[in-house]
This record gives sequence, structure tokens and C-alpha cells, in this order.
Amino acid sequence: MTQLKSWLGLIAGAAIVCGLMATVPTAHAQFDRSPSQRGAEGVCSNATLRGAFAFDVDGAFLGAPVPLLLKGVAMTRFDGRGNLTQVDHIVFNGTPPPEDWTPATGWYRLNADCTGEMEIDIPGSPFSPVILRLSVGANGTHINTVVSKADYVVSSTGTKVNQD
Repeated sequence: MTQLKSWLGLIAGAAIVCGLMATVPTAHAQFDRSPSQRGAEGVCSNATLRGAFAFDVDGAFLGAPVPLLLKGVAMTRFDGRGNLTQVDHIVFNGTPPPEDWTPATGWYRLNADCTGEMEIDIPGSPFSPVILRLSVGANGTHINTVVSKADYVVSSTGTKVNQD
């Protein structure tokens, strides 16, 4: 029973981390941006990501004796200056997380070619930090991410909530 509780705790922690990772964007696109959003090469910069994005997270954690499938959602807010906050709800192998919405903070860096990286810190999680690679498309309204960390096969897709 103690071993089962340990695995459930590991699964819950992995779910939280994967949810956060899922909020990292991955997409490729060409943009027609305002001068304040253009990077050094005239396309993307941290300012490209500003506002709330709803993410769908999907994947598996392979670092356990048995692969743990995960599915979840996240809401990530980008400040346009390289900082982010997030809440997520990730289910592992059909088991909901111990906390309904798990909070996290982090940073992101978006290159002029609309690719980038992101790191999400989840307080108290053994899976933190979540390291991601991303791409951004559709004039900064669509993000695809992938977790760039051993034992994770996790990706996510995000859509801007308010098109302002």
C-alpha cells in the first residue's frame, strides 16, 4: 500500500509538471506585427506572447516502471516581457491531481524566427522545473510546445483566449 501511495504521488507530481510543460508554445508562422511586437529580425520577440492562452496537454511520462499516460488542460498568461503564470489540471492514468488547479510561474524566450524556450516552476513538485521548446504561429495566437526533458513524451497546443 505504501508503494502504491508513492506511485500515486509520483503520478500526481508528473501530471502537474506535464501540465505546466504543456503550456509552452510550439508553432511556426509568418507574422505581420506592429513595431512593438517585432523582434530584431522583424518577426517575433517576447512581446509576441501577451495575454492568456488555453492549452490542451497530451502525452506520457516514461520514467516510472510503467508508462503513465497523461491528459490535461492549462491556462497560461504571458506578460510580453518573458514572464508567465499558469494553472493546470493534469490527469495521469485516469487519476485526477491532488489539487484541482495547480499554480506555477516561469519564464520564456522567443526568438526572431518564432521558435523559443520556456521553463515552468511548480512549487513542491519533484518534476520541476519543466523545460520546454516552442514555436508560435497565426500572428501570435497559436502556440505548440514539447517537453524537452528525459522520460517525457508530452506536447501541447495553445490558443489565445482574447484576440485583442
